[in-house]
Amino acid sequence: MKKIMSIAGVILFTSFIFSSCGPGSTGDQNTTTASTLKNDRLKTEQELHAANDSLYAALNAMFTGNLDPMNKLWSHSDYITDMGPFGGRTTGWEAVGAEFKKEAGMKFGGRIVCKELHIYAGTDMGYTVCIEEGEKMSAEGKPVAIKHRATNIFHLENGQWKLIHHQTDFSPQLEKATEDRKKQ
Repeated sequence: MKKIMSIAGVILFTSFIFSSCGPGSTGDQNTTTASTLKNDRLKTEQELHAANDSLYAALNAMFTGNLDPMNKLWSHSDYITDMGPFGGRTTGWEAVGAEFKKEAGMKFGGRIVCKELHIYAGTDMGYTVCIEEGEKMSAEGKPVAIKHRATNIFHLENGQWKLIHHQTDFSPQLEKATEDRKKQ
């Protein structure tokens, strides 16, 4: 009986060793899970990169008076915030959208680009950090150089990345150059 128990023990032990080392083992599952997570993160980073590119295309369109791209990119919720180069904070889509409408009506002209982009991708939120560079036009039609830091926060809303926060450094030179247009 002892001999049978010993043989059964060896068989069980050997079965355990082979089953834990073969295909579908925990190690393979961890590798597959890590690979899937990495692929998901890369996909999300690409989506956030595209959303960030859409933001700068929308800003440039707004400088010419076209507000549609900004309206499509931003979440229309009450908790969004915008802290642009003119200082202060605007909260909620109603106020943010009204400010964009006012700025689009000024038709600043010019162009801005995102440089030195850094992206962090979560599962349903992510952010981008960059340097905004370019120029806008003053009230007199003269170019005003722009170069400041920016942070953009996005979240997934109905399967699309929507902007919920935009913040840049305060720009006294830009505020001064557009002072007359802001009064109109």
